Amino acid sequence: MAAAASPSPYSMDSSPMNSNAEVSEIDRTRIPFVHTVPAASRILPSASQWNSIELDFNLVPRSENAYHSIPSNYSKSYEFELVVSDKPYFKRFLIILGLLVLVAIGLPLLLHFLPQAHRHKTSPMNFTLAVAHSLTFFDAQKSGRYPTTSPVKFRGISGMEDGNSRNPPVDLKGGFYDSGNNIKFSFPTAYTVTLLSWSVIEYHEKFDDINELDHVKDIIKWGTDYLLKASVRSNSTKEPVTLYSQVGSTGNGTNPFTDLSCWEKPEDMSYPRPVFACDGTTAADLAGEVVAALSAASIVFRDEKDYSNELVQAAESLYVAATKKGQTTYTSVKACGGEASRVYNSSGFQDELVWGGTWLFFATGNTTFLEYAALNFSAAIKQQDPKEQGVFYWNNKVVATGILLTRLRFFRDLGFPFEIGFKAASDMTEAMICSYLSDKHFHKSPGGLIVLMPDGSPPIQYAATASFLTKLYSDYLELGLQSSVTCGKDGFSLQTMRSFSTSQQVRYILGENPMKMSYLVGFGKKYPTHVHHRAASIPKDGKKYSCLEGEQWKVKKEPNPNTLFGAMVAGPDKSDKFSDDRTKPWFTEPTIASNAGLVAALIATHDPPERSFGSKGPNLGIDQERIFSSIHLTPPAP
Repeated sequence: MAAAASPSPYSMDSSPMNSNAEVSEIDRTRIPFVHTVPAASRILPSASQWNSIELDFNLVPRSENAYHSIPSNYSKSYEFELVVSDKPYFKRFLIILGLLVLVAIGLPLLLHFLPQAHRHKTSPMNFTLAVAHSLTFFDAQKSGRYPTTSPVKFRGISGMEDGNSRNPPVDLKGGFYDSGNNIKFSFPTAYTVTLLSWSVIEYHEKFDDINELDHVKDIIKWGTDYLLKASVRSNSTKEPVTLYSQVGSTGNGTNPFTDLSCWEKPEDMSYPRPVFACDGTTAADLAGEVVAALSAASIVFRDEKDYSNELVQAAESLYVAATKKGQTTYTSVKACGGEASRVYNSSGFQDELVWGGTWLFFATGNTTFLEYAALNFSAAIKQQDPKEQGVFYWNNKVVATGILLTRLRFFRDLGFPFEIGFKAASDMTEAMICSYLSDKHFHKSPGGLIVLMPDGSPPIQYAATASFLTKLYSDYLELGLQSSVTCGKDGFSLQTMRSFSTSQQVRYILGENPMKMSYLVGFGKKYPTHVHHRAASIPKDGKKYSCLEGEQWKVKKEPNPNTLFGAMVAGPDKSDKFSDDRTKPWFTEPTIASNAGLVAALIATHDPPERSFGSKGPNLGIDQERIFSSIHLTPPAP
């Protein structure tokens, strides 16, 4: 998936100015003999050459009397009438002396104001700007009644008829368009909301410090408002929960114009937009991901009690339905996810159920949900696709759940009956981190990008989440006063883990790669300008372009007329090659799911505020306790 951007000066690098002065060779026969007395801070003529020089500093009033006539209030070295006979040399001497004084005064100040560790505002690569941009992409993807205050001015109101094709009609306005097309998929939307919420729960201090906390919370709420509409609970507990999995069509062979075949911006959509519905009891993977999203978001909005409670209640009701017998994947049911299987095919449901149960435990403190997650974690490991081991993305939440359960083991070890699941999670987490760092399991591209799925899509979306998990885990270790991760006979320091996350992965995405290309649109001097994106590629000129008329904008060689700030494109292949071509979406199309991973990686690797109040340990910008705010367990009786 991919995106595009427009040039602007974003670099915060500064180059020190150097000045060179040449001093002509001095005839040593003309150098006066002068020595210094540092303790007295004064210059004295050399006794051996007293009669060979004359110095006149004119620093004090001259006496009208002869030199020996009365006692002097000044040192003779000051009062003595000294006249410079070699003035060019003496001027050079004074200049050099003045420069030395300036250096002595200025060097400490210079060192004080130069970039320092943990001070993000002077970071050579502007991560603050990168976070702001990457969040702006979600503003460009909003469907429904578009906010007039949005920074994305080429977008507007769209999708106001979504849901009307159902009988009876259902309100499915809002949500996010998935990528460069105009389809709304609930599965990746829920994943996006979960991951953004997780990053806020852990690093809300960092978001707040760079004035992006309200922005990211607005994006999360835009998603949860839609997910509440898309998961409809019946008044009867016996009737199943209905989940709406998709609005818009990938194509069913009967209509030549669909969201994939038609190149039309959202505001001009003129083709049918069907709605796909699922039974929440059987579509366990979709239900589990929606549960995770609503639960994690409820922690983000804990201070808004009514809204937080609404999210929790919806999540609990859905989870009860999803954990009943008869579960399957949503894409295995044609009426539910038959079309989605072309884009977001789900390979299993157990990972989403343990993921959702873990988040629901954090949201409620109810150990029933944690017990399900801990006891079924090993089953989730076995059910995952072997090719996806170690990969965290919209289809696989095993490694992310492992991190969360390890967090519980580190800071809230609950003992029986969870210890088996916790042990499996922490063992898997260490093995995963070691596999990222050791180069023995996963290969790196020539430019250093980790390649987690060599036979899959371009690697940067997986590299972004690997960066996030590695940095997050290193913060957990430091909070627990551990200095490294053990990998059999080897070990990797926290610094190595953080170097992998920041220097090798995030900086690669932002431009430090063989193509010298930032894959975040609008960031840096060079970035994709032919993003595969309908709204960005069609000019906002007051004209409505039909499907056939819009095709011209897809194939044009010129850059997009609208810069899609903050979109992380699909990126290069495993050999670091990239083609900035709108007709090649495998290079240039962005998605909300991959951008969520980038936001998480950027905020995790961003320097913390100068002072951190949420953590009892080192200043890492991470909140150790917020995620546990609903957990009030009574210690077991002795």
